[in-house]
Amino acid sequence: MKKLFTLLFLFVSLQIIAKKTDTRYYEMRVYYCHPGRLDALIQRFTNHTTKIFEKHGMTNVGYWIPNNNEKNALYYILSYPSQAERDSSWKRFGRDPEWKEVARKSEESGKIVAKVESTFMMATDFSPKIKPSSKSVDRTFELRTYTATPNNIENVLTRFRNHTTKLFKKHGMTNIAYFKTIEKDPSVQPKLVYVLAHESEAAGKASFDAFRKDPNWIKVRDESEKNGKIVEKVESMYMHPTTFSTIR
Repeated sequence: MKKLFTLLFLFVSLQIIAKKTDTRYYEMRVYYCHPGRLDALIQRFTNHTTKIFEKHGMTNVGYWIPNNNEKNALYYILSYPSQAERDSSWKRFGRDPEWKEVARKSEESGKIVAKVESTFMMATDFSPKIKPSSKSVDRTFELRTYTATPNNIENVLTRFRNHTTKLFKKHGMTNIAYFKTIEKDPSVQPKLVYVLAHESEAAGKASFDAFRKDPNWIKVRDESEKNGKIVEKVESMYMHPTTFSTIR
């Protein structure tokens, strides 16, 4: 009987874990606008695009504009149930008469988007639940991308899973979302992409200064790098949410 209860407990536990696993297919898209056309893009998204996305089964996760926006860019993240659903949604979107009319009218004064970049991702097993913000107060966000040294992405993820995210929280940073990229070429090592929230850009920089000096972090870093560096490059960008972003 005891063995039966143990097996039942393990089964239920596995079911709960499975339900909590985020299996959604994520896409981060970056739109680089022609000079002077970012406002037109924002207006188009505000009034039309996000709603048409939803109409075709896409989920608007978050929309941000870089604080230092020399490239006239809009960053945003969408989610889909699967890669197949993603491809199907975009095909329907592209054929939608409503979208075609919106695009035509918005570009009467000239093209808006000069270039689009797309990165596909899956949520990591240690990411917080990726959902709309419960607060209406705008925060400053930071997009960070880590390129690991060869064959070390799993070591980077392990360090974040066991230590780094907790230390971030200790120093006043809010963990928003963590992703591992899906590369077109299987031989290319995935990257870690994540989003943090801060009270301000200055607060974010102060938090990282305190984090880097933390004896616990120094110990974790040194232990994880006893066989050599595991991170080759870190990219950081501070940004603020658009008025229509569900994560604020």
